[in-house]
Amino acid sequence: MFIDRAIIEVRSGKGGDGAIAFRREKYIAKGGPAGGNGGRGASIILKANSKINTLFNFRHSKCFIGPEGEKGGIKNQYGHHSEDVIVEVPIGTVVYEEKDHKFLGDLSTDGETLLVAKGGRGGRGNTAFKSSTNRVPKIAENGEPGETKRLILELKLLADVGLVGFPSVGKSTLLSVISSARPEIADYPFTTLVPNLGVVYVDDKRSFVMADLPGLIEDAHLGKGLGLQFLRHIERCRVIVHVIDMSNNGRDAFDDYKIINKELKEYGFGLESRPMLVVASKMDEEGAKEKLAAFEKKAKIKCIQISALAEEGIKELCYQLMDLVEKTPKFPLFDSQDKVLDNKVYKLDEKEGITIKHPELHTWVIEGEDIVKFYKMTNITTDEGMMKLLSHLRKMKVDDMLEEKGAEDGDTVILDDFSFEFVK
Repeated sequence: MFIDRAIIEVRSGKGGDGAIAFRREKYIAKGGPAGGNGGRGASIILKANSKINTLFNFRHSKCFIGPEGEKGGIKNQYGHHSEDVIVEVPIGTVVYEEKDHKFLGDLSTDGETLLVAKGGRGGRGNTAFKSSTNRVPKIAENGEPGETKRLILELKLLADVGLVGFPSVGKSTLLSVISSARPEIADYPFTTLVPNLGVVYVDDKRSFVMADLPGLIEDAHLGKGLGLQFLRHIERCRVIVHVIDMSNNGRDAFDDYKIINKELKEYGFGLESRPMLVVASKMDEEGAKEKLAAFEKKAKIKCIQISALAEEGIKELCYQLMDLVEKTPKFPLFDSQDKVLDNKVYKLDEKEGITIKHPELHTWVIEGEDIVKFYKMTNITTDEGMMKLLSHLRKMKVDDMLEEKGAEDGDTVILDDFSFEFVK
């Protein structure tokens, strides 16, 4: 089954907690702190694989969770880093963050990787907190929390040439004649429900990939018919072949031509400005010559005449397409600014403000990405750890903010899953 869009959730691993330990050996007095650092949690990485051609595997596997890093040990033993989770996707997969549809990356070459959720770093053990003023630290860090994201995966086929046109104009028949592809062919609209790819060999050394894409109709760019499901796959095509039916089908060829061109323009990505060959199909049928002459006069263009069933004009079309593909550069889906944004996704040093909410009487809630992260990385099972957290809250002037908002002695203050009593 061809699946070209999927939504998945990724959760990178939390870093391992640092250890609180001391060196105790028979003949070594005052051995000092010996708690090791925790290991890094697993990151989630997407990798393009040329052997996969659909997002079908994500139909059921929708959540990928990285293991936590190993905790630090005694005798300054560091915890092991967890192995990253590699998720293989088809070449041509574009990744967005679901929350704000932010572009994360475009996996367009075999083996290309994209970090989508960075594993948390390991917490420091108490050895890291030793100083000239604190010779026996009884404090350590917990591992950094991992990242959780919901991602949109969209597969946009890697084809050099895309066949466009109304349903049943002969696109699938043409592809089946010039390549080894075997798309479903019938005489009713929307026979082709999924894109089909075929490799077209012009000679021993030259070839290109052609995509037969589901038929367009008016307002396809708004999602009508197969709409956006089709248009997504033409974004990468370097050359467009506009197939127009010249048989006596009761439709006006010129009107169809204008409608398809309008849909390409309305969709965006500069599709209307890409090299295009207009192909008049079914030229073996009665009345086709007269219909073609009237069309060319109205459109003021010269069409390439073919008959896929009689295999007339096919060879000439293939050579023209090959020459056009070779001199047409690839069209990037995203400009350099999008790539710069991609690099900003994984920065962890952007400060988030602290907000204080008052959900009910005598209860206050502290929120903020940085302050919650600091709390989660602070080991509050020791007195020193608790003092470190409270000292940090004072440094961030949380006490002043609570007092300004009207907090009174004895009120309950909640930070994530930790609560304490407010004292002025």
